[in-house]
This record gives sequence, C-alpha cells and structure tokens, in this order.
Amino acid sequence: MSMVDKKVIDLDQGWDFMQKGITKLIKILEGLPEPQFNSEDYMMLYTTIYNMCTQKPPNDYSQQLYDKYKEAFQEYIRTSVRFKVCYVDLFVCFTIMILPCLREKHDEFLLIELVKRWANHKVMVRWLSRFFHYLDRYFIARRSLPALKDVGLTCFRDLVYQELNVKVKDAVIALIEQEREGEQIDRALLKNVLDIFVEIGMGQMDCYENDFETAMLKDTGAYYSRKASNWIEEDSCPDYMLKAEECLKREKDRVSHYLHFSSEQKLLERVQHELLTVYTQQLLEKEHSGCFALLRDDKVEDLSRMYRLFSKIPRGLDPVSGMFKQHVTADGTALVKQAEDAASNKKAEKRDMAGLHEQVFVKKVLELHDRKKLARRLLFDKSANDDHERSILTKLKQQCGGQFTSKMEGMVTDLTLARENQTHFEEYLNNNPHVNPGIDLTVTVLTTGFWPSYKSFDLNLPAEMVKCVEVFKEFYQTKTKHRKLTWIYSLGTCNVNGKFGAKNFELIVTTYQASLLLLFNTADRLSYSDIKGQLNLTDDDVIRLLHSLACAKYKILNKEPNTKTILPTDTFEFNAKFTDKMRRIKIPLPPVDEKKKVIEDVDKDRRYAIDASIVRIMKSRKVLGHQQLVMECVEQLSRMFKPDFKAIKKRIEDLITRDYLERDKENPNLYKYLA
Repeated sequence: MSMVDKKVIDLDQGWDFMQKGITKLIKILEGLPEPQFNSEDYMMLYTTIYNMCTQKPPNDYSQQLYDKYKEAFQEYIRTSVRFKVCYVDLFVCFTIMILPCLREKHDEFLLIELVKRWANHKVMVRWLSRFFHYLDRYFIARRSLPALKDVGLTCFRDLVYQELNVKVKDAVIALIEQEREGEQIDRALLKNVLDIFVEIGMGQMDCYENDFETAMLKDTGAYYSRKASNWIEEDSCPDYMLKAEECLKREKDRVSHYLHFSSEQKLLERVQHELLTVYTQQLLEKEHSGCFALLRDDKVEDLSRMYRLFSKIPRGLDPVSGMFKQHVTADGTALVKQAEDAASNKKAEKRDMAGLHEQVFVKKVLELHDRKKLARRLLFDKSANDDHERSILTKLKQQCGGQFTSKMEGMVTDLTLARENQTHFEEYLNNNPHVNPGIDLTVTVLTTGFWPSYKSFDLNLPAEMVKCVEVFKEFYQTKTKHRKLTWIYSLGTCNVNGKFGAKNFELIVTTYQASLLLLFNTADRLSYSDIKGQLNLTDDDVIRLLHSLACAKYKILNKEPNTKTILPTDTFEFNAKFTDKMRRIKIPLPPVDEKKKVIEDVDKDRRYAIDASIVRIMKSRKVLGHQQLVMECVEQLSRMFKPDFKAIKKRIEDLITRDYLERDKENPNLYKYLA
C-alpha cells in the first residue's frame, strides 16, 4: 500500500493506514509473530502524516491527527485489543487487556506487570512520536501545545498510574519491610517500579514524594519505633548501638540499590530519630553499660561508635559531652581525695610507703590527662574552639595551680603564634617569588618543652620537598638565628594530585606516604629494598607505608606477588588503572599499637635505671650478697617506680655477662664489683 501520491488524503483513509501501523507496533510489543519495521515502513507512515498536515484547508488535518494520537494511547490502555494471527491454515485470536489485566493483579505480581506495561508504553511513545514527528516540529510548536512525548506519558499517568499508585505503593512498602526482616527480595524490580514514580512526574518529584516517599518514611518510622522499644529493654548500650549502626548502614544501602538518592537524608533522619533521639537518655544512662560505664571501662571502640551515631543528630553530643565532663570531674576529684587521705595518714606510715602513694597519684593523674589528649586535638585541628580550650585551662589553673597547666597553655599559645608565623611566611613568598618552591606549604613551629616528645627520623625527602624545607629555613632565619628547627615528618600531611590515566584524584596522605609515592615519578617499578634505601626508614615503617598503598582499601600501587603481606622480596609499580567514585581520597596508615610501644619504651627506660642503681651500689660496696643487693636496689628505685625482683635479677645477670660484676667462685650468691 502506498500513500505517497500527491492526491488529497481524506481523514478516514489516512487514519486507517496509520491504524495499521499502530496495530503492527502493538503486536511487536506484545511479542506476537510480526516482522519488525523496516526503513520503508517508517518512511511510509511518516510521509502519510506529513501529507495530511500540509494539505490546503480544509484538508489540513493537523489538529485531528494530534487528537487521534492521544486517542490511540487511550484505546490501547483502556479497551481490549483483539488480534487474529495465522499459523499455517489456523487462525488464533489474541486479546490484549492492559488496564483490566493490571486491575486483577496484586502484590509482587502487580509490580512485575506494571514494569512490563510501562516499558512497552515508553517504546510505543517513542515510535509513535517518530511517526507523528511533523506535528511536533510545526503544528505543536506554533500552537504551544504539549509535546507528543508528554501526551503519551500523560495518558499512562491519567489512566494507569492515578488508579493503581496506592496499590503499587503498598506493595513496594510491604517488600521493603520483608527485606528489613531478612527476606530476599527482587531489588531490581523495586528499582524499576520506583523509577516509574520518578519518570511519571516528567521532571518533577511530586509523584515520588507525595505518592510514595511520605508513606514510606511514615512506615519506616513505625517499623523502627517497634524495634527500638524492644531493643532498649533487652540490649546493653553497646549492643543497641551496634544494631542502630547496622540499621543505618542498611538503609543507606537501600537508597543506593532502589530508592531515589533524594530520600537518603530524610530516611536516615527518620531512623536516627526513632532509634537514637527518642531513647537518648535511656540509652546513655543504662546502669551497667551506658556512657558512664563505657568511660569507666575505657571502651574506646564503643565510645567511638557512640560519637559517630550521636554526632549526626542536632545537639546529639550535648548529653554525651555532659556525661564525659561528669566522668572526668569525678575521676579527678577521686584521685585528689585519695591523695589527701594518703597525706593525712602520712605520719602513721613509713616514708617509702608515703612515697609510693604519691607515685600512684601522679601516675593515675597522668593516665587521666592522656585521655583529654590536648596535643593531638591542637596539632590535628580537632579542637572546636581556642576560646573553649583556654577556658578549660583557666579552670584547671584555678584548681591545680599554674605549674600544672603551664605546658598546656604553652601549646595553645604556640598554635596562635604558628598561625601568625604562617601568614608572615606567605607574605615572604609573595615578596620573593624567585624562592617560591611551587608547592603550597604550611609549617607549624612548636616549642619543644611544651609538647610531648615525638621521634624524628632521618627521612630522605624527595627533591620537591627538600626545596620546601630549605625555603622555610631561609625565611625562619630572617626572624631568628638562635633557634634550631627539628622537622617532625611523622606529624605531617600532604595533598598529592595523582594522575591515573584520564582521571585525576587528590590523595590526602602523610609526609611518609607522599615521599614514597613521589619515587614513582622517576621509576615505573621499584623493589622493596629500593624503596627502603631511598627513604632511609626502618623495616617496620616501610612495611606500614607499603601496606597502606598496596594492600589496603585504596590500591595506589600494584604489588607482586599479589598478597596481603609485605615481604622484602616484593616489587611494586604505579597502578595507572586505579579508580574510585570519590575524587578526594584520604589514605590512612595502619595503626601502631601505641600501648605496646609505650610499655616497651618504659621497660627500656627502667632497664637503664636498674643497671645504674646496681652499678652505683656495687661501686660503693665492692662485695655484696644477692638478697642485700636486691633490697638496696628496690629502696633506691622505689621513688621512681616499684621494680620487679625478676627484672633486677635479669639485669644482674646481664651486667655479669658485660663484665661489670662477677660471682664469687665459692659462694654464687655473692657478687663482686669489677673496676
């Protein structure tokens, strides 16, 4: 059949031809045996519409065709469409009933059918819009009418969505609740259904928000309210927080899989309200496991989780900080009271026991002080406000005296002066552009006596960083020539721009990590020994660095062999294929066992003290029995610490092997000093 002749095409004749094309399209969509459209079919249909719209009045049927385009969708959706299909001398009748079919289905079956019908409808809109494209280009543009695509989608919204959205919403919410209870559901199906709520809004989120999200959030609140009322009675504070954290993680995961991203904040706030805000006091004040118990037992991991959870709630940390203040005040007051009681009983005690009480007091106060961690807060910019820090120090000074707070006050003052110093350094660079190292450099100069001692290693800095150090030294010499700068690279951080193929990432790393990464600017491949030699670090430090960059979450380096353990035989190369959804990435170092390290340092210091005490005693006495030597050593050292008898015996043996002492040949329990 050809409609390309120039003779006038009346409306009925032209529409009859178009109707055959629409019927062919419906058969294809429904999977019935029908050949696909070819280019000739498409051109015939398009040309028919073109001719019917460009005929002279009264035969210009543009308005009628626009109306019939809409009617075609309405008829396809609302009424039963019957087809006869011939299978070798056999005619089979097919009846397609879209809306009646959807009305009969419920729950998950309704969702499956709806997704199928929506997908078919969008294909039909796309094809019919092509056939009727001439209307879009001229007639619709001149009349300011809704575009063909919008007309097609509006038909589905008015006839299908408006009738079924409540049933669909209930079915989706029921599936979400099933998933929350641990059942497996078809997440892809939910994603496709919720996309309908978004797409049917045609650029607006009203349908998604009003017809689904509001009810979903209400149901979420009710669900977690029921859960929380049971958990708060049954679980300890740490167990409850674990469940709350897991629930928040799963809800966030839910958004990434099928909910619209705009729901994330509202959803998490609703869950936080029901699980945390409603039960804040009851949770924190649990008798044997609440905030006070966690502080008392030094449960750092649980306290960290508490901070993470309540920091996301407006003023959520207020009650936590209040309890922390009470805990520190109570512990400090108790220590002072114990010291006062010991002092009042001092006359009734022996001198060495009184000294022991003082040592215990000082040790416990220092342990308590190490938990406020002022130095780390200031150095790593974790302090909320300098004025708050000074206010606390003023109160401490009033209670404990100026000597107790002098170093802490010095820390805060150092940071204020460091900020001024940085401003002067930037002015120096602006006034002397020829010395600019080409890298943004911030240096914090500290006074040694005020801060904890940090180990300084002879790290071989890359050339880029060496220039930075030299420039700052030159600047600092213009201010003072009487101070020596010691660089603590272990406290430094660097923002490194990494080019990985076509993508750029900003890597936030330590100075050590940056020094290692910059080695790969001049080498594609480096061995473990190459890296260690060029950086001049210990094996422990090199292993930590390489593990963070090649074996952890962000694999900036490729390692051979590809294992989780760093060995001296390994080789490394830059991972040019590295990618991540974030463009700014912080790469942490594996934590050092600080407690173990401190204990080792203390033991080492005590060994030296015991050795010195033994040598002093033997030097003055020349010959002494084992028991008497041990007792005199304990008496000498008791003001500093209480030495272990086994440790003293071990040090005596070590001094014998080093020819400081010798045993009497006739009496092995008698020692002689060797000059």
